Amino acid sequence: MRQGTRFGLPAFNPQIDMAKVNARIRSVIKQIQVHDDPKRFRGYGVDVSLGEGARFTGTRQIQIGGTVRSGRRFVIAAGSKPFVPDIPGLKEAGYVTNEDEDMYSLKKLPATLVVLGAGPIGLEMAHAFQRLGSKVTLIEAQARILPNEDTDVSEALTEILRADGVVVRTGAKVERVSVDDGREAVHCSGDVSIDCDTLLVAVGRRPKVDDLGLEQAGVDYTSKGINIDKRMRTSNRRIYACGDVTGVMLFTHVAEYQAGLVIANTLFRFPKKANYRAVPWVIFTDPELARVGKNETQANAEGLMVETVRFEFKGIDRAKAEGAVRGFTKLILHKGCIIGASILGPHAGELISELALSVAKGCKPGDLAGVVHAYPTLVEISRRAANTYLLPRLISRTSKRLVGLINQWIP
Repeated sequence: MRQGTRFGLPAFNPQIDMAKVNARIRSVIKQIQVHDDPKRFRGYGVDVSLGEGARFTGTRQIQIGGTVRSGRRFVIAAGSKPFVPDIPGLKEAGYVTNEDEDMYSLKKLPATLVVLGAGPIGLEMAHAFQRLGSKVTLIEAQARILPNEDTDVSEALTEILRADGVVVRTGAKVERVSVDDGREAVHCSGDVSIDCDTLLVAVGRRPKVDDLGLEQAGVDYTSKGINIDKRMRTSNRRIYACGDVTGVMLFTHVAEYQAGLVIANTLFRFPKKANYRAVPWVIFTDPELARVGKNETQANAEGLMVETVRFEFKGIDRAKAEGAVRGFTKLILHKGCIIGASILGPHAGELISELALSVAKGCKPGDLAGVVHAYPTLVEISRRAANTYLLPRLISRTSKRLVGLINQWIP
């Protein structure tokens, strides 16, 4: 709405009704959660018991309220919860998380918002609220956001956030939080204080492993999650676990993938193992950041000799037409095969699927370059990146000599 003049349309500064924004979000969540409705499962013949405090009382027993149930096999899918660090004054000052009853229940748009943590949730919330009109400060203790990603990717996203008005403070450790006259103040290292109306804690999530009676069940676990093997089995071979509670790649699509493995191994007794080599993930900033496979940093740490190639969205006609030219695609190659890719750009979450298939199948740049892509589309960037890798080889001295010989001997 604010950028309409770029497209020859009226531009204006919208008045944000936060209550209606969040009502719409909760409405969508409600539609999605129909899949989790107990009635649906009871319709399949599943006996559903609801109640708090479910826990194991033995290696083959669980208790829900006053009822004890036994079974041949069990699946733990308890999920995760926001992690709240032990910062002096934080609990007393008050904070919100990205849970439904917190961030998505706000009736009024915060004039100023401080976000603790520059992981996926923190980045998404910071960018969204800045776009809505809040003045957002993002605080990260590490030297840069997304420290596990390649430096060029992390720095490019940081520049985008700052260009959109988000104040990004890295290398800032929060020492305490205080309240003065109804306003919160976040005190960081270096004698820096940041005032805000609302404080969002988004420093990660922790698996729900407490109070499940895992010790009585003989299930090994740590604060990072339940230990599982590649078949989703715990240390008690009759008990399986899947989803966030395992601490493995806390994404909904990974939980669904793991659930499929559990079904194969428990019901059909088909020994199916997990393979996370080509699992994509997305951070829903704008533009989005998506990755699959290894990045350059991980490959180098493993001692792999890799090549990289980048192609900018400003070279894609569809991106030009939409005025969405920020970002790039980066391919990681080992022995001529694509082993990973990062996309920072418009609809990166959709575009990563082609590269996920490329990683899964061990494709080479020539495979991508040989696919005909519709024009004009954003997904052309995959082919253009592959062509950028191949071009120096096509115009090399050896290639030129070979072309000369072919044309000399073949009329």
